[in-house]
Amino acid sequence: MLKMEDEMTTKNVARCGMMTALAMIFGYVEALIPFDLGIPGVKLGLPNIIIVLALYTLPASWALVIQVMRIVLVSFLFGNLSMMLYSLAGGLLSLLVMVLLKKTDWFSITGVSIAGGVSHNIGQMSAAVLLVQNLKIAFYLPALLTAGLVTGGLIGMLVHKIKPLIRW
Repeated sequence: MLKMEDEMTTKNVARCGMMTALAMIFGYVEALIPFDLGIPGVKLGLPNIIIVLALYTLPASWALVIQVMRIVLVSFLFGNLSMMLYSLAGGLLSLLVMVLLKKTDWFSITGVSIAGGVSHNIGQMSAAVLLVQNLKIAFYLPALLTAGLVTGGLIGMLVHKIKPLIRW
């Protein structure tokens, strides 16, 4: 049975649609920003601002819908099937880890976001190793984990500042 806040009300559908659109826009803006550290796959993770914000302002089931819709739509519009597979692996693992850590109440928004950033990179690397079938690409993992730590921390601090401004 659905909880009251999980119901498919007009407000919840509008919130979900708005946040999906914002995440897509942030993803597009991120693609336009030249950000090259010399390590393939390192991104700022701007759409994750919306995902973490959704996790803290909406039910987790709605954050999942936003995450999946964003990945599928952005992949169809601006990417390809392999991009979708890598993004789904990282995005779903990241969201699962963040939901579980948020439920413990042991971590701040920033801590949850850092764990999400790191687990996103673990999910993507796992998918890459399985799809490419070459374990050597895992040598990128320490650099990707460091990037996930830094960007996850920055996103968490930003969401911590933005969340009090959201009035549903």
